[in-house]
Amino acid sequence: MRKYISGLRNHYAFLYKIFLFFITMILLVLLFPHEGKFKYEFQKGKPWQNNDLTAPFDFAILKTESEISREKKTILSDHHPYFTYDTVLSVNKIRETAKIFNEKWNFTYGASNASKLINYTVFKQIADTLRSRGIIELDPVIENRPADFEIFVLKNNIAYKTLLGSFFTIQTADDYIQQKVKEASANQPGIQSKFVIQTLENLLVQNLVYDSETTEKEKRNLLGNLSLTRGMVQKGERVIANGEIINSEKYQKLQSLKNEYELKLGTSQKYYSILMGQIILISASLIVFFLFLYSFRKDIFADNKKIAFMLIVIFLMVLTTSITIKHYTEFLYVIPLCLVPIFIRVFFDTRLALFVYLVTIIIIGFLVPNSFEFLFLELIAGIITIISIAKLQRRGQFFFTSFLVFISYSIIYIGMTLIQEGSLESLKLWDFILFGGSATLTLFSYPLIFAFEKVFGLITDVKLMEISDTNSKLLREVALKTPGTFQHSLQVANLAEACALEIGGNTLLVRTGALYHDIGKMAMSMYFIENQVSGFNPHDELSPEESAGVIISHVQQGIEIARKNKLPEQVIDFIRTHHGTRRTEYFFRLQKQNFPDEEPDENAFKYHGPIPYSKETSVLMMADSVEAASRALKNPNEESLGMLVENIINKQIEIGQFINSNITLRDIQIVKKVLKRKLMNIYHVRISYPENPV
Repeated sequence: MRKYISGLRNHYAFLYKIFLFFITMILLVLLFPHEGKFKYEFQKGKPWQNNDLTAPFDFAILKTESEISREKKTILSDHHPYFTYDTVLSVNKIRETAKIFNEKWNFTYGASNASKLINYTVFKQIADTLRSRGIIELDPVIENRPADFEIFVLKNNIAYKTLLGSFFTIQTADDYIQQKVKEASANQPGIQSKFVIQTLENLLVQNLVYDSETTEKEKRNLLGNLSLTRGMVQKGERVIANGEIINSEKYQKLQSLKNEYELKLGTSQKYYSILMGQIILISASLIVFFLFLYSFRKDIFADNKKIAFMLIVIFLMVLTTSITIKHYTEFLYVIPLCLVPIFIRVFFDTRLALFVYLVTIIIIGFLVPNSFEFLFLELIAGIITIISIAKLQRRGQFFFTSFLVFISYSIIYIGMTLIQEGSLESLKLWDFILFGGSATLTLFSYPLIFAFEKVFGLITDVKLMEISDTNSKLLREVALKTPGTFQHSLQVANLAEACALEIGGNTLLVRTGALYHDIGKMAMSMYFIENQVSGFNPHDELSPEESAGVIISHVQQGIEIARKNKLPEQVIDFIRTHHGTRRTEYFFRLQKQNFPDEEPDENAFKYHGPIPYSKETSVLMMADSVEAASRALKNPNEESLGMLVENIINKQIEIGQFINSNITLRDIQIVKKVLKRKLMNIYHVRISYPENPV
């Protein structure tokens, strides 16, 4: 058991990669619809590249969306809204009519007034006409409709069709009252016009109310009779021949066959075969992803946290696409897939960004309709995105990238439409709105990048540029407290950056690391010779072992200062490793000189490491050592500087300071040449040319 546990511990990193692979594969498979896929890809306007295709079974030809839309419009043009006649309301108002008239008349004129009967007769005739014809409720469905527009009226559960103009509205009812009372006043004396009009107006009520429920029900019934197909293709009938151009008619037949084929396959007993096929395809995509990292980016392959980050990005994009396809297919192109290359580029490099993006859209291609169009569109947009942020130096570039994404989508969409339709008539404004939405959503990369930095401990070039600014608070403090160390760090940064550029390292990272590698000297600045300006050396009062301890401590103190100021771990690594496990040679030899009879404790004079683990940290160690040692040269010239560089770096190789690094001997030779050239420039050393024999 102990041996088994020990084996697990020793292979933990590899087993964790296997776990990441399987968990990602399972999650992606769960997102896939477990139904078959039509094995042919086709595109309107292009020739059929496969063999002659005959129908494997009878299937109906589906109507196009435009055909269905036109037929719906035709059907609904004959549809008429329903209004309900409120019988109860009308009966109640009839009962109240005489009572209301009598009460108001008696109150105003008295019960004995002789003209009461004449006024009541006029009042009753007009009120009965208003109720019998009906006063219709104004609703948007009848606004601006002509008088001959037909509607259905439900009265006592019986529907009858009639003209809209046969009913009053509140306005026309009031006009009718005014007109009839005026006519009665002209023909009969004693009519109290104002009284009759006011009383009638108070009785006006809309007794024809729009019945939305019945209207919608009838609308659904009408649309339910709409056929979604037109014609049939019989089994064995040729659907399309090899080389034949896929016009609109052929495209619709192929689309109909595809839908029917996938429906039959999805409901058959081949579920487990389909599932196995999906597992194979997704596994192949992920295996290629892992093989790429193993072959070309071993540094990232060794870091499980970085692998997890990239797999999460892939999964989230596939998840978003899957949900959209299931519920909101029309919003497919609003998904900001270009976030993938942005995320990978800002944390890694353009080559990896392109590869991860390819894996992502290939997996998504199994989910989406018209996968060729989708892949082509997204691939071009993704490449443009990567190019636009190849040199990411400021956050404002994201706005320019967003604009380029929209332009890329739009141009490719127009080109595809021209190929498929032969004109631009079928261009839809909605698609451009989706492209604009996708481009806008890419701007969310900025806050998401910040979140990923915190969660996964990653670092971007923009972050490095911010903290490498010599006007930053911490670097200003270094310049103030340890001016000599600050100047040394600037020189080392220039040297290391030049070396990293020549061997393909991360120049911005190594420069930033160089600027901060000696910040620990701020704690005891006067114990370091470059900061001693008064001529007093505090090491004169310490033993060599104590002095070595002070010098060595600046590494740990630098780490503590860096963490207190929340520097990224990638920068802190340069502080940890810039001395590796080397000895403080000066104090070690001084100890042996002072105590020749005693063997000094070598560990007391050694830095605690770790040794460099990358090209960048290795370059910093070489540049730091060479720059510091070059200051002690009394007569720097081409020969002495060359010997200095060779001796120091060869010694570092000899004591195994680069065995954990991916730096090669060829890289080291290049670094030596760069350091020699740069040091000669610093010390203004002229290259000696052979004398002219003439």
